[in-house]
Amino acid sequence: MHIDQILATIHPLPEASCSLLKQHIRECSFPKGHLIIRAATIARKLYFIKKGLVRAYAHADGQEVTFWFGREGETVISMKSYVEQQEGYEDIVLMEDCDLYELDAATLHRLFAQDIHIANWGRRFAELELVKTEERLISRQFRTATERYKALLADNPDLVRRVPLGHIASFLGITQVSLSRIRAEIR
Repeated sequence: MHIDQILATIHPLPEASCSLLKQHIRECSFPKGHLIIRAATIARKLYFIKKGLVRAYAHADGQEVTFWFGREGETVISMKSYVEQQEGYEDIVLMEDCDLYELDAATLHRLFAQDIHIANWGRRFAELELVKTEERLISRQFRTATERYKALLADNPDLVRRVPLGHIASFLGITQVSLSRIRAEIR
């Protein structure tokens, strides 16, 4: 996905503002398995996914708990680092070879002070991230595992083909055995 599409999906920008923002974005590529954001560090960069798939997870009781998948067009960010300039709690690993757009977070914050359109773009980005987080939380609290899996199939059918089932099960908050049972039931 091209950077112009990604930026416009978040919030439309006037041409001059978009051009200013893009001056600070560079393309980069990393191989599958690369840890792009590390827990217990302050992430100083954010990324937009041009091509590929990433997984965000945290460690709990010696296990990796997956809480987010990002794919083409999405932003890879540690919100705690971005908003509070504090160490994040998540690791984000590339599930496929990825082509990304990279932006320095401090530079973006300076651009917010320089250009009101970029500041509004950043506000809209944060609002969208908050809504996504809220939807994941509500889904986890109020939907059954079967409902969560069906929603994943409806909203993101390609993830089931691109992601190992163990990570899907973790994302859904269930065991791999339970996921196998659910998959067998809905076939």
